[in-house]
Amino acid sequence: MDRSALIPAGSRGVGSAADMNASGLSEQEAVARRARGLGNRIPPATGRTYRQILRENVLTFVNAVIFALSLALLALGQCSDALVSVAVISVNVLVGLIQEVRAKRVLDRIALLTRPRAVVIRDGREREIDPVEIVVGDVLLIRPGDQVLVDGPVVGDGRIEADESLLTGESDPVAKGFADELHSGSFCVSGTTRYEARAVGDDSLANRLTVGARAFRRARTPLQRQVILVVRVMVLVAVSFGVMLVAAAVIDGLPPVQIVRIAVVVAGLVPNGLFLAIAAAYAIGAVRIAGHGALVQQANAIESLSNVDVLCLDKTGTLTSGQLEFVDVRAFAVPEAEARILIGGFAASVTASNRTSRAIAAGCPGRRLPVDEEMPFASDRRWSALVLGGPRREILVLGAPDALRPYLAPDEHRAIDAAVAEAANASLRVLLLGRGTAAPRSAGPSMALSLPKALVPIALVTLRDELRPSVRECLASFAGAGITLKLVSGDHPATTRAVAVQAGFAATSPTVLGEELARASARDLRRLAREATIFARVTPQQKELLVRTLREEGRYVAMIGDGINDVPSLKRADLAIALHSGAPAARAVADLILLDDSFATLPAAFREGQRILQGMQAVLRLFLTRIAYMVLLIAGAALVEADFPYTPKQNAVVTLLTVGVPAIALAAWASPARIDRRRLVSTLLHFVAPAGWSLALLGLAFFLAYLVLGGSPELAQGALTALSVFCGVAVVLFASPPNRGWAAVEAVLGGWRPVALAIVVLSGFVWIAMDAKASGFFDLAPLSERDIVFAAVLSIAWATALRWIWRAHLMERMLGLEQDQVPSTA
Repeated sequence: MDRSALIPAGSRGVGSAADMNASGLSEQEAVARRARGLGNRIPPATGRTYRQILRENVLTFVNAVIFALSLALLALGQCSDALVSVAVISVNVLVGLIQEVRAKRVLDRIALLTRPRAVVIRDGREREIDPVEIVVGDVLLIRPGDQVLVDGPVVGDGRIEADESLLTGESDPVAKGFADELHSGSFCVSGTTRYEARAVGDDSLANRLTVGARAFRRARTPLQRQVILVVRVMVLVAVSFGVMLVAAAVIDGLPPVQIVRIAVVVAGLVPNGLFLAIAAAYAIGAVRIAGHGALVQQANAIESLSNVDVLCLDKTGTLTSGQLEFVDVRAFAVPEAEARILIGGFAASVTASNRTSRAIAAGCPGRRLPVDEEMPFASDRRWSALVLGGPRREILVLGAPDALRPYLAPDEHRAIDAAVAEAANASLRVLLLGRGTAAPRSAGPSMALSLPKALVPIALVTLRDELRPSVRECLASFAGAGITLKLVSGDHPATTRAVAVQAGFAATSPTVLGEELARASARDLRRLAREATIFARVTPQQKELLVRTLREEGRYVAMIGDGINDVPSLKRADLAIALHSGAPAARAVADLILLDDSFATLPAAFREGQRILQGMQAVLRLFLTRIAYMVLLIAGAALVEADFPYTPKQNAVVTLLTVGVPAIALAAWASPARIDRRRLVSTLLHFVAPAGWSLALLGLAFFLAYLVLGGSPELAQGALTALSVFCGVAVVLFASPPNRGWAAVEAVLGGWRPVALAIVVLSGFVWIAMDAKASGFFDLAPLSERDIVFAAVLSIAWATALRWIWRAHLMERMLGLEQDQVPSTA
């Protein structure tokens, strides 16, 4: 990958020592420059403000419609019905606000705890300030572990090694000396120096890379789009239906109170309770997954994960922890025990510790050696050396085998090359420890010139990138669930491939380079995005392009990243997942944050998402069956010019007992299960159409029979209410079957809780129907035991017939849709 695509050219030659004043500014100069607009103005946060969260949860299309209907009900004098409608949507808004405000507060707390401090040179003295106080021309001191806060050249005499992985994705440190450019978002790994602030605020590289992150994203899941479509369609149906019925009532000369009641019942066709159910399911999921170490920033994140069929992963800092892991030692000229003593002693004796020496020290501990001279590791040299005290001036050199190859005897090359090739095939990193005799100090000013030409190879040290906890198990779990895995990294192809194989990717998977993507036509790009699984040397823009291409191919894409260079692709993905230890910009745009940086959270989150989706499918069956039944029943009653089937309070009790309470319960009780998303609509139709159609026919016949046989309209409405409740309870058991007897459409989910819910609902309704005060409150005419038993027997007969209709696919056969039948569970 051409690093210039990420880091501006001109890293050298920015000026001479005379041009760079390493003594810093005075306080007066800093104040003056800040007044001229040369301060480090921090760009707007990539997260949302509390006002934005409030606006996005309250000012939605559906909320606006329901609030408008509530105002209309209030104007018509139906205060209780208006309050019920407002209460349902208000609870939905409140649940969403609590979840997202909680996530914002946690993120703000993380940002505060991880906010870096700057050490500047002002008036010739070191001073610690907030990064926002930096101005152009400030000289900053940087030490190991410090973050580079603004862009600018090194002006001090010291050399450092900078970790630019959050910017470029490359895991290896980059050496920086006088006049080399440092870039915001990188970190100092080793060394100490000073650098001058040249590009601050919006002009810094980190802020230019994240400029696209400041427009907050909200991705809706298929379930949310499905629910919104249902509600919008029902708003149109309710408005159209209501206008026609009210007009007919006016023409027929019905009293105003009767007209208002008709309008209220028709308005109840809008399933606003769906949003309460989905909000409750999301909130329960967020609470459950919080115990596994994940923060849900977007309420739909858990459910979104269950839809994922492509998972894209960054490498450096995401799959890997940023540390190396010691593997083994292969001795050559000495016994392995002696080789381990020398290797461990070397790691214990270097003054500038880095991740390589720490890994060796952890895997091969040793005692400090008597060191006379030291040449620290540098990326351009690719080796480090120690000259031991004593008259022999013994030198130990540890470095890349190809960098030390010129210093080995030719007859040593074959054995070393074979061992290196074997380690490379195992996707391991290799270092060579050599020993020789150093030249006297007077031989030259640089130890590089005095390395002996006859180094003796002591041993090869093999290392590998340390994977984060549970990475391999997590990816295997996702692959087993049919999710395609893609590793997308800006790092070297060999390093990327080694980590991919270590994480469980197939060793035969080809590696596609960023330069291939740059040359590819649109057709080839789609093919590469679809078929390849390992991408290396890719730029942030190419990461985003890959994610966008996959989405255009109809895939549901999740992206896991931690760096500034991952922000564009995180924003483009259907689901963005970031690590707690990652860049603040990555955390801010993420839907889900792994607080412990552990992948072990993700399988649990995936199962929780499946649970939410399974529960909401059951809830949708309840609501859509209820809507289909009500529309057909009201239309049928209007066609035969019968009385209106329900009063608002009767409709409220039926909705509460057969849809409202069961919806919340089923959403909370659902079990994780794989769902064929391609058949979601057909499965819903297979359930809803027969249930709604047959129940409407039964209800209309039952209602008319009471009217024709001399019953009063009030008694007919009360009896119909009883039948609707009994049949509605049966629908609940069909939607979440407790055993095979009820599994006419869905597989057996098991559990006694739906049965317990049915018993509670039926007992509650029987008490309402038999109690004079309760029945009077809900406009129910007193029902005899015979009326209740008759309604119960009919509901049992209907449920039995409906079970046969489903299993025989009767409706599909009538409509000529046998080829698209949903498989029977019988």
